[in-house]
This record gives sequence, structure tokens and C-alpha cells, in this order.
Amino acid sequence: MERRDFLKNSSLASSLFMIPSFVKAFENTANTALGYRKLVIIQLSGGNDGLNTIVPYRNDIYYNKRPKLAITKSEVLNVDGDLGMHPSLEGLKRLYDKGFVSIINNVGYPNPNRSHFRATDIWQTASDSDKYIQSGWIGRYLDNYGDDPYKAIEVDSHLSLALKGVNKNGIATDNARMLFNTSREPYFNKLETHNNEEHLNEHNLGYLYKTMIDARSSAKYIYQTSKTHKSKEAYPDNPFAKQLKTTAEFINSGLKTKVYYTSLGGFDTHANQKVQQQRLLKVYADSIEAFVKDLEKNDTFKDTLILTFSEFGRRVQQNAGNGTDHGTASNVYIIGKNLNKAGFYNNTPDLKNLDANGDLKFEVDFRRIYATVLNKWLEVNDKTILNSYSFDKLNFI
Repeated sequence: MERRDFLKNSSLASSLFMIPSFVKAFENTANTALGYRKLVIIQLSGGNDGLNTIVPYRNDIYYNKRPKLAITKSEVLNVDGDLGMHPSLEGLKRLYDKGFVSIINNVGYPNPNRSHFRATDIWQTASDSDKYIQSGWIGRYLDNYGDDPYKAIEVDSHLSLALKGVNKNGIATDNARMLFNTSREPYFNKLETHNNEEHLNEHNLGYLYKTMIDARSSAKYIYQTSKTHKSKEAYPDNPFAKQLKTTAEFINSGLKTKVYYTSLGGFDTHANQKVQQQRLLKVYADSIEAFVKDLEKNDTFKDTLILTFSEFGRRVQQNAGNGTDHGTASNVYIIGKNLNKAGFYNNTPDLKNLDANGDLKFEVDFRRIYATVLNKWLEVNDKTILNSYSFDKLNFI
């Protein structure tokens, strides 16, 4: 059995210690890392309805297609002549008004898939819709550029496909103390004391032992570094805000991580969408505003780029349950300090020119956004990560 297959099939594959051997602790590393660029990725899981998030409130077709679901003109937060924001997005609008937000409309890919699982895989692997890839785009970033410690952390208890590479994986933790305490359990002490050549030369188990031992020092580094900074910012009281607060503490402590991954679920709004989306968008906007304030106060926002996406949008026509069914193209939000093009990056959705299923046609391939972030922000060769494809770059950064 190949080593990477052994790792993926192991009962430990999704547990704490399936962390790549590159994540060695550098206990003498300085605790400050100003100028060290970070990327924070936020997934709105379930397929957020982009049309009721960024609202074409001057378009009569929008109101005809959604007689009970549309956001009324009086409710919309007006930010542009043709487009406005959902009223729950006041926190995001304040960031927008400061020039910190670029909204890219009509983002998707050719031959879109409307399954949550498959669409999520496509976004997380950056694959074509008819190709199946077992590694994520951030994981392949680690494979190619993961020689520095702790390059990618998912602030959660499980690791998404996006952070799983061919040879290296990111690390999943939402509690640095718990990660550290688990690494000190007697079982792992015993592993370390039996770290002899006979064990380490075994093809699969030797690699597993090395990985687990490296994970132990990784846990120590993350805990000892991140405990030097505790956030004083007031965050909303919800699990997503807690993820962002933990992310801010990691960033502001000087943890040498390049990519953070978080998510907010619940956007599969087939019925009674108005109330559910209203609540979720408020959670998102209020939490992201607190997160940006936290970074600004610690002078780390200038080195942080935030990318928010959802695996697909929703159908233009509302359904019989006062909700929306799975669609295709939607919005991506880029949040940062010095954007080249703040505001609305491109055209409003064309509601007159839908596909055969009544869905929006995509204009911007999402992999162009990835290529731009990899090339212009993380300053790496995007082609080595995006399956040798060459995508034209955008100009938001």
C-alpha cells in the first residue's frame, strides 16, 4: 500500500495527529511576524442565496421571480446604483464604506454541479466539474510550499478536503490548549520513547510515528505562541464568531501560519428562507466586522486577506416553500486593507439571460480568484497548484 493511501485509510486519518512532518516546532522563533501575509478563507456552507445577499433591487425581474422572497427596496442597504446589501449585512456595509470590500459577482465554473457534496469538492479541490481529485488546493500549496511550520490551520475540529495534500496535510484545531494537552497524554509519551530505528524504518508505521511525533512539537509551538495574545475585542456570542476570535488570536500572536480556513453552515434554504438567511447573514457580518476591528487594533489587518465563498448560489425563481433551490453562480467577497478595486468588481447578474434550468450563468471562473490570491498575495506559482492550468488574474489586489 502506498504511504499516502495508508495515511488516508488509517483510523487516525481525520484525528488530531494526522499532521504532516513539515510541521516541526521552532520554539526559538520570534513571536512577532508583521509583514507575514495571511489568507483567511470562509466558506458559507449549504449554498448561500447570492441574489438576496447582494440584491439587484432596481431589477423588476428579481421581484417578479420572487414575489414573497425578495428583499424590498425600502429594506435594502443601498451601496450602488443597481445593487444593495441584505439589511442584515450592516457590519459588512461599514467595511464596504471604508473601502475594505470587493464583491465579485457571477462566480462559478463550466458545467456546474448542484450537489452540495460534489460542488464543495469542486471548490475545495479547484477541479473541473467532470474530474475527481483527492487533494485540495490549499493542500497542494502545502505540498509545494510547505517547508515553513504550521502553514495552514482549519479552525475547527475536523480537516476539510481543501487542506489535504498529496503528501502533506494542514492541521485542524479550534483550541490550542486542548491540542497541546492531548499531545501530552501517556500514549504519545510512550510513542516517543519507542522512537527507535526499528520502528522508524518500517515503511508505513515508521512514517506514522514520525508524523505523530512531529505533531506533538507542533501542538507545543501553536499553544506556546498563541497563548501570548488574548483578544480584547467584543465578538458576538456564536460559534462562528468564536472561530474568528481564535483565528485573530493566532494571527495577532505571531503564529507563522499562512492560511486559515473557517466555515459557517446552514445556508441550504429550500423553505422559509427569509428568517434563516436573515439570521445567518447577521452572524456573518457582525462577526467579520469584529474580526477586522481586532486585526486593525493589532496592526495585522494590512497583512491579512479574507476570502468568502459558497459552493453555489440559488435558483432565481423562488419555490413553493418560500425558499430557493440549488443554483449555480453567486458572489465572492474579498476583504482587505489595500484593495486595488474596492466595491463591485464586475457586472450585476443578468436576469434576462439564464441557463435552461433558470440559473445564473457564470462570468468569472472561481479558479481565477484562487490564481490571483496564490500569485499576487501568497506570491507562489499558481500553475503548480491549480493542476497546471493557467488562469487570467483579476485585479482586486
